[in-house]
Amino acid sequence: MTLDPVHYDGIARLAHRIDHGADERDHRAFAETVWNEFLDPLAVDGSVVLEPVDGVSRHRVDMQDVALCEPPFDSTHGLDAGTINPTIFKNGLVIDIAQAAMSATPSDLDLHRSRTVIATVHATDPTAHVDETWDTFDEGFSRSRAIKVPPLPRFAEGVVHALALYLAESEHALEHAADVDDLLVLDGPLYPRGLLRWSDQHPDLATFLEEESRPKQVVQNYVRLVETFVERDVPLCGFVKNPATRVITRAVKSNDGDAPWADDATFFTRILERGSYVDDVDGDRWERDTDSLTYTGWFRSRGGVDRPLSVDGEALGVDRKLEPEAYEVTFFVAYDPRDDLLYRVEAPYAFVREERWREQLTMQILQDVAVAHGPPTGIEKADELARISAAEKRSLRETLEQSFDTAQRRSYDDKRWGDDFDR
Repeated sequence: MTLDPVHYDGIARLAHRIDHGADERDHRAFAETVWNEFLDPLAVDGSVVLEPVDGVSRHRVDMQDVALCEPPFDSTHGLDAGTINPTIFKNGLVIDIAQAAMSATPSDLDLHRSRTVIATVHATDPTAHVDETWDTFDEGFSRSRAIKVPPLPRFAEGVVHALALYLAESEHALEHAADVDDLLVLDGPLYPRGLLRWSDQHPDLATFLEEESRPKQVVQNYVRLVETFVERDVPLCGFVKNPATRVITRAVKSNDGDAPWADDATFFTRILERGSYVDDVDGDRWERDTDSLTYTGWFRSRGGVDRPLSVDGEALGVDRKLEPEAYEVTFFVAYDPRDDLLYRVEAPYAFVREERWREQLTMQILQDVAVAHGPPTGIEKADELARISAAEKRSLRETLEQSFDTAQRRSYDDKRWGDDFDR
C-alpha cells in the first residue's frame, strides 16, 4: 500500500520544522579549514592518528583522458568472498558459510574455477563436535573446512559471519598469492575491519578478540599476506566501496571542533566535489562538475581500527617479520562525480612509501573507476564468482536442515519478506 498524497505532504512538511544549522557554504568552508590546517599531521591527545605520506594534496584528472591512458599494470587480480549469512537452527547451531574466489584480468579460467569454502559453527550443546580438517573437491581445484567457534551466545551470528568471511578471503589469497604477477585488489579493506572493530563494540567481544585463537588466526593470515607480497615485490591494495571511517571526524570533535558531517567520507566528499553555485528559482543551488575524477594524496592512518596494525599497535599479538611501519594502513580517496560516490583505496605502507608504487596504484585505480563507472572490473568479476544467490542460499539452508535433521529457526521477517530476506 502506497502513501496517499495527503500523507506524503504531511510527512514532507516535517522538513520545515527542522533547523539544520549552518548552510552548505559554511560546511564547505569549515571542511576547507580542516583540510588546510588540521591534517599535517592530525593528532589526538598528543598521538598522531593521521599524517600525509607526501604532503596534503588533492588532484583531478579528466575522465576521458585517464580512461584512455595505458594501464600501469599488465594484469590485475581481484579477490572477494560471499556468505549465506548467519543461519540459526532449532538444535542450537548457528552457522555461516563463506566462499572466496579470485579473478584475473586477462582471464585465467582455472583460477576462476578455484574456491576456498569455510563454514563456521557455533553450538550451544557442549558435546557438539566439528571435524576441522581440510577437504578438497571439484577435482582438487577447491578446498573446504569447517571450524567450531568458541561459545559467545550473545554475539554468535556476528562472530560466525566475520570469521567465515575473513578466513575464506585470507586463506584463498594466501593459497593463490603466487598466481598474482602484477597487482592484487581486495574487495574491501586491507585488513579485517569488521573483526578489528570488535574491541570498540562490547567488552565481551573485546575479550574474545584478545584471548581467542580464531581472531588471531585471521589477523595472522592478513599479516602473512602483506609479508608475502612485500617479499615478491608485488603490490596489493583494498578497494572500499562504502568507506565509513570516523578518524578525522572524531579528532576534530576532540579538539573542540563541531564537525558538521557524520563521517570522514562526507568530509572528503566536501573537499573533492567540484562545482559552483548557480542561480535558481529559489535563490541559488550547487551544480556539480562531472567531467573529472578528483582524489587526494596518500595518508598514513593509525587511528580507530587501523591502530592495531600500526607502529602503535600490537597486531593482536601476531608476530610481524617486517618492521611495524611496513604494515600500516595507508590510503587515498577518489571521488566519482557521475554518481556522487567516494571510494577509499588502502595499501600497506611498505609499498606506498615508494613514489613509483604510489603513482602506479593511484593511476590504476583511477583508470579502472573511469572505465568501469564504478569499482574496478577485477573485483566486480571476483564478486560475481564469489556471490551466493538468494536461491542458492535458500537451497543450502534446506540441505543443512536435512543434514542436521532439524529446521531453521524462523522469524516474522521471514514470513513478511519471504525466503529472499537478507539476514
